[in-house]
Amino acid sequence: MTRTIAKPIALAAFLFLSGCASMAPKYTQPAAPVPGNWPAGPSYKAEQAAQKPLAEIPWQEFFVEPQLQKLVMLALDNNRDLKVAVLNMDRYRALYQIKRADLFPTVTGDGAFSVKKTADDLAQNGNGGVGHSYNVSVGLSSYELDLFGRIRSLKDQALEQYLSTEQARRSVQITLVSQVANAYLTLGSDLERLQLAKDTLANQQESYRLSKSRFEAGVASALDLQQAQTSVDSARVDIARYTTLVAQDLNALVLVVGSDVPQDLLPKSLTEALTAVKDVAPGLPSDVLLSRPDILQAEYNLKGANANIGAARAAFFPRIALTTSVGFGSDQLTSLFKGGNLAWSFAPNISVPIFEGGRNKANLEVAKVDRDIAVAQYEKAIQTAFREVADALAQRGTIDEQVAAQQSLTGATAETFRLSQARYQTGIDSYLNVLDAQRSLYAAQQNLITTRLARLNNMVTLYKVLGGGSK
Repeated sequence: MTRTIAKPIALAAFLFLSGCASMAPKYTQPAAPVPGNWPAGPSYKAEQAAQKPLAEIPWQEFFVEPQLQKLVMLALDNNRDLKVAVLNMDRYRALYQIKRADLFPTVTGDGAFSVKKTADDLAQNGNGGVGHSYNVSVGLSSYELDLFGRIRSLKDQALEQYLSTEQARRSVQITLVSQVANAYLTLGSDLERLQLAKDTLANQQESYRLSKSRFEAGVASALDLQQAQTSVDSARVDIARYTTLVAQDLNALVLVVGSDVPQDLLPKSLTEALTAVKDVAPGLPSDVLLSRPDILQAEYNLKGANANIGAARAAFFPRIALTTSVGFGSDQLTSLFKGGNLAWSFAPNISVPIFEGGRNKANLEVAKVDRDIAVAQYEKAIQTAFREVADALAQRGTIDEQVAAQQSLTGATAETFRLSQARYQTGIDSYLNVLDAQRSLYAAQQNLITTRLARLNNMVTLYKVLGGGSK
């Protein structure tokens, strides 16, 4: 009896172990379609070698300001885009497990009991009665032997899709971290602009009162008084505008964080956040770009398309499905497991494609074209990443000079304004020169804030495009 049961099981095991040979083409990573070095020229400065890849530098080491760190942690816990990316990753992990389960037979155990009353006229001996039937069995149901690797190729494709969504989650996190930092810095810059506008309004109101006194004393003209009034009104306009921008910046920060932002985590000004981030060295393109999550995502998609070719090729070959069962049957429960009541079945089924109207050939062609599309998308992802880093490096090469020049310009215009005020008060110059000097100083101060913000944003952008922030 034992040998009888073992025969179908041994045959099934042999067929299972002899299969699973994938027909997918061997994967070869495409060459990176970008230069081996970053661009050079007047806009770029000589870069030091990176101590380690940016992808290995946690965001906590780059964003060193405690307030900003707490905001990033809030965003990682509450941002809905990141939650969707994590759920997508969980979904594709489950889909991969489903495909992987197809490689193994599904063993089911079945038990049945039936009672049947046979009429006398239908019974062979003319005496009807009640009959009982008991059955128990264990077996496989329509298990496909993966002799040509069709199921294995589909499993490999599902695995690559899952790994792709994992890299998509990392990309979302990198983008999220940089968005929080940019929103934080933008809010700080607009708060500083708003305070500058308020300080300017206070100074202009004082100048207006002085001009009004001089006008009433007959020393200043009506033109001087009206020019002073225009300065006051301009400052009021800017206060209203920056008040709106601050509110909008706060709304943007709340959205990207995904929850209300505590007041103690908000910046007070951009000047206080000038050391919120650290500088980084870019390293070499081949070391940096290929570790970016979006490029890894594109490569996993390419590997998945490559595996799908194997499944399309396997469709040209026969499929063998196996159904087996081993069990016992009896009309009495007490005698169910006696040796004479053993029952088994072994029913392999083979399906050979003979004519399918060119469907398999077309599916293979589609799989190959999908692979070629994935190659082009992978190469485009590398080119886009190279351009993003090159643009950030181009700004990085000159932004420090811009900040230094703007600081010098602001100092010079402040001195010009001081001198023009002194000359006006002594009656040497008209108020128009004071007004021009004041406007130049105000514009220079605003531009200094803008330039400092651009420098900080450039540092954040460079960290992002070099693949940092996913840890």
